[in-house]
Amino acid sequence: MHTDTDATPDAGHGWITTPITADILRGALDLEQTEHGVLPHRLPAWARAQWSDGQLAMAESQPSGVRLVFRTRATAIELDTLPTKRDYVGAPPRPEGLYDLLVDGRLAGQGAVNGGNTLTIDMTAGTFERRSGPIGTLRFTELPDAAKDIEIWLPHNETTELVALRTDAPVEPAPDSGRKVWLHHGSSISHGSDAVSPTSIWPALAASLGGVELINLGFGGSALLDPFTARAMRDTPADLISLKIGINVVNADLMRLRAFGPAVHGFLDTIREGHPTTPLLVLSPILCPIHEDTPGPSAPDFGDLGSGRLQFIAMGDPAERASGKLTLNIIREELAGIVEQRAAGDPHLFYLDGRELYGDADFAELPLPDQVHPDAATHRRMGERFAKLAFAEVGAFGGQGA
Repeated sequence: MHTDTDATPDAGHGWITTPITADILRGALDLEQTEHGVLPHRLPAWARAQWSDGQLAMAESQPSGVRLVFRTRATAIELDTLPTKRDYVGAPPRPEGLYDLLVDGRLAGQGAVNGGNTLTIDMTAGTFERRSGPIGTLRFTELPDAAKDIEIWLPHNETTELVALRTDAPVEPAPDSGRKVWLHHGSSISHGSDAVSPTSIWPALAASLGGVELINLGFGGSALLDPFTARAMRDTPADLISLKIGINVVNADLMRLRAFGPAVHGFLDTIREGHPTTPLLVLSPILCPIHEDTPGPSAPDFGDLGSGRLQFIAMGDPAERASGKLTLNIIREELAGIVEQRAAGDPHLFYLDGRELYGDADFAELPLPDQVHPDAATHRRMGERFAKLAFAEVGAFGGQGA
């Protein structure tokens, strides 16, 4: 298998262009028609009309877990896209967003698309500037000349407009895999922050190990118990559901204890309107030492930004816990209590302490590079542990995978 970035289409190659529609796309809840093609969204249009937060707008348009899926005999595939890349003032360039190619379920290639739009972000000033750029092309060649299932996972951290799909043999939607659909919601850690590629984020790894189809509603900085997210989950068909709640509520300093408990209950009530008996797993935060007993907000420390190191620090005061400010330990206690209370009448509701995915011993071995987000090795560990804990016979999703 060979990969070319920004390859020039060969007019004599006999390319077949296939429209990019919902029947060959998985993991997106909506497709927006754009000037150039289609833009996958992970929240529907009606939900996007209910906020004005630029962080969530950026996060939900980044296609974490979104992939093209089709069956073909093609030996060559071209994908034209218009990515939006981020450039942080004063920091080294970010790595290109990666596309993962899977052939019959196995990773067979990776590539990036150059060009595209650029979003320049000045974190110290709180400003951004958008600059337009050219469409790029990714080509995978020398694929096996046989009928096969193809998956092209889009960059989890790079907004990506899909412009054109070309192959040298016809494409048809992949047959139904028969796998259960796992709908997951969480923060930037679930979104895949600091993972290397889209299939190596912890939910994608766990889905692969558990033999399920992933819909990932992990939104960087934006797992904030928003009612529209709960309604979107309520209306999305799913066989398994999980919610990872806590870190964003703390590091955004969004609410106090009085508001948090009722907000969690309301979120769960809404999901249960559409999924009354679906296995539903509530996960508390993984270990994050800066916020275990210190409230938010978090703030970036720009001291080492020029050398490529961004650190986060907790700005709250532990004494503020007395006035209802939230820490991770307080949130874990509250979530465990809510699930215990509700489980008396809801036998399909479960709780998992996030420190079982990443705890004190893990932090000693694999510290969080920026004090908040796990690195690539930790994503793998979390994915493997979640699969073992959740998909085991005695787990919340026991016996539900392939």
